Amino acid sequence: MRRDSGMLGTLLAMVLCAGCETPGPRHAAAGPDGAAATPAAAGMVDIATLVPDIDLDIRYAGPGNFTGAPVEGYEAPKCYLLRDAAEALRRVEIALRPQGLRLRIFDCYRPERSVRAFMRWAADRADQSTKADHYPALDKASLVPGYIAERSGHSKGATVDLTLLACDGDACAPLDMGTPFDYFDPLANTDNPAITPGQRANRMRLRDAMARHGFENYPMEWWHYSLRMEPPPEAFHDIPVR
Repeated sequence: MRRDSGMLGTLLAMVLCAGCETPGPRHAAAGPDGAAATPAAAGMVDIATLVPDIDLDIRYAGPGNFTGAPVEGYEAPKCYLLRDAAEALRRVEIALRPQGLRLRIFDCYRPERSVRAFMRWAADRADQSTKADHYPALDKASLVPGYIAERSGHSKGATVDLTLLACDGDACAPLDMGTPFDYFDPLANTDNPAITPGQRANRMRLRDAMARHGFENYPMEWWHYSLRMEPPPEAFHDIPVR
């Protein structure tokens, strides 16, 4: 009986992970300086291999972001995460679906070259084209370091930006979180008292769903979550998303 149960568990695991990426040998995909040259070599997987129909709205792969243009390093609208983070995010998605909810992902692993592109954008004071949508109450000069930093935890592969969708069958719409994604303003702080009770309830629903599976919210941004890992990831990667 125990042997049959073990075989059943193995078969179930194989079915649930059908299509999962298996990281290849690190030495086979290392750059000239010894750094990982591919997401797999860095221990990352494409979330779509775990949840093929997950909703991806990778903003930095297109013009719909605070820079107003596709960002260097994002060559495809894909979400890579360290395997533990990807599997935890899969569990969040699975737990939400019976409630009529789903995740929409804005960003996952972020190459360091993309962070440098953010810094160049922030230094260009003449470019104010996205001010009305992303930082209407702030001077662009104040965005660094308060909202844009020289290094990002996203580059370690365990951080994700996302929101919640309410679904009726296949028709889904984002819940009202009080601000858009990448809105540089205190109103985007998760616990900001100025938002409506409904908006607060939506933020708390997202935070609770993520926390149940090991993710911690960055309180300055309602959309920003990192998986608590022991030991925490240390390497910042600069592998293009493609």
